[in-house]
Amino acid sequence: MAFDSLSDKLQNIFKNLRGKGRLSEADVKAALKEIKMALLEADVSFKVVKQFVSSVQERAVGQDVLNSLTPGQMVIKIVNEELISLMGSETTEIDLKSGSAITVIMMMGLQGAGKTTTTAKIAGKLKEKGKRPLLVACDIYRPAAIKQLEINGEKQGVPVFSMGDKIKPADIAKAAVAHAEKNGNNVVILDTAGRLHVDEDMMEELKEIKSTVDVHQSILVVDAMTGQDAVNVASSFNDEIGIDGVIITKLDGDTRGGAALSIKAVTGKPILYVGMGEKLSDLEQFYPDRMASRILGMGDVLTLIEKAEAQIDEQKAREMEQKLRKAEFDFEDYLESMKQVKNMGGIGSILNMLPGMGLGGQMKNVNMDAVDESALGRVEAIILSMTPQERRNPSILNPSRKNRIAKGAGVDIAEVNRLVKQQEQMKKMMKQMPGMFGGKGGKRGKFRLPF
Repeated sequence: MAFDSLSDKLQNIFKNLRGKGRLSEADVKAALKEIKMALLEADVSFKVVKQFVSSVQERAVGQDVLNSLTPGQMVIKIVNEELISLMGSETTEIDLKSGSAITVIMMMGLQGAGKTTTTAKIAGKLKEKGKRPLLVACDIYRPAAIKQLEINGEKQGVPVFSMGDKIKPADIAKAAVAHAEKNGNNVVILDTAGRLHVDEDMMEELKEIKSTVDVHQSILVVDAMTGQDAVNVASSFNDEIGIDGVIITKLDGDTRGGAALSIKAVTGKPILYVGMGEKLSDLEQFYPDRMASRILGMGDVLTLIEKAEAQIDEQKAREMEQKLRKAEFDFEDYLESMKQVKNMGGIGSILNMLPGMGLGGQMKNVNMDAVDESALGRVEAIILSMTPQERRNPSILNPSRKNRIAKGAGVDIAEVNRLVKQQEQMKKMMKQMPGMFGGKGGKRGKFRLPF
């Protein structure tokens, strides 16, 4: 996960600050020296680090901080606020024209940055907001890119406009806008060609597109894995073409994350979204304050809540709550709850957003993918190896049935027994705690289940 190392180092620095009680100016400067090294190792631009540390120091060595009852916490608060400021302070949306006016968005980026996939992800986001997007295949140099866009467009339920690989991209863009006018599409998203590196031909092609159609938003897609190169690429595109915003991909990978902390400061352009996985749903709105919280190990509960609201069916949640109230939670319900966890990105994604758990927190040495795939996968295999009757009435699971289930799931019978026992214990616990779910005599009758 991006920022793992930086988060770990910052939390250790802050732990030492908290333990000192009163701080001297020398204590603060020593801590800032460590923060500076941690940021540089995270591949944050030197100029950005220098300005950041200077801003923090100016605020942190004041008498109000050093003489406060909790100076360590005050320094952490200042670092958090400066991190937010560094990444843009406010969340920025893609600027769209109002009403039926057509917004043309030109997606740009180097090969390998994930531009074509990200283009489809953006179309899905805009469709969710009630827009009628049209994807346009302007990468005529890679036939696979056209096919990839068509496949992803179909998955997102968004139409794709293509004219093959013999027509100039600028002419394709012009025809696409005319097609959108006739077919009621109010957002046209151009997937342009990438190169292995920034070159004159690519820049000229992008300029020609902009001079042919009214491009309202030019969005650059950069790969977080390339570190400072991503910042340099952003600067080049901004100087040559002009960019309105940046989308950073692969921020879930093993990357130091310096690009996310440098791009806004270097280019002056906002980060719009971050790619947190390969699935078409793995694109998150970029919130500077929430990202700062993640980096400092404070979690990102707001994003977790939004994911839950978007993925969990309210009616099913109410039905599930009623079953838990009556201790009627069976393996069919177990499957449904697992499905909801998967829709939210899996256990790893959820834990990474909880305070103290993700990045440099308690779960830093746990392979989240392994947790999701091995543990949840085996449980799912066991339940799917049961008959519908067995799932709804686990009490009929005798030794011979359990043996059959274990063989069907490819696991040891001990795992089947363990799962059945857990389910029985859960039902007992529900019966013993009626007050938690609003039963008679319970002092916590207003408690609502978090799913």
